[in-house]
Amino acid sequence: QVQLVESGGGLVQAGGSLRLSCAASGRTFGSFAMGWFRQAPGKEREFVATVSRSGGVTYYADSVKGRFTISRDNAKNTVYLEMTSLKPEDTAVYYCAAGDHPSRSQTTYDYWGQGTQVTVSS
Repeated sequence: QVQLVESGGGLVQAGGSLRLSCAASGRTFGSFAMGWFRQAPGKEREFVATVSRSGGVTYYADSVKGRFTISRDNAKNTVYLEMTSLKPEDTAVYYCAAGDHPSRSQTTYDYWGQGTQVTVSS
């Protein structure tokens, strides 16, 4: 079992930056691949980024590639999502998740956080 708690969300103007954090507790953090997903109002939850257990492999959604960076610090049991050049369409609740391997599929992930709201104003 692992518990995930996201933080760092908020209101930012278009073009701005935010860094989300997801702190994990419970089972060994380093044994999980980690992912970030988001859900905008009226839309289905979608993949944003994922990172392997060691941090050596990352995948991104095309919509965020070049603007967002996922990273992890296994010593701090934390995964990060650095978001730059934010756009109004990035507005969503952002969730972190833990799973067996890095994947774009939500079904890969067994554990989910409660989410943190990111709002980008135009």
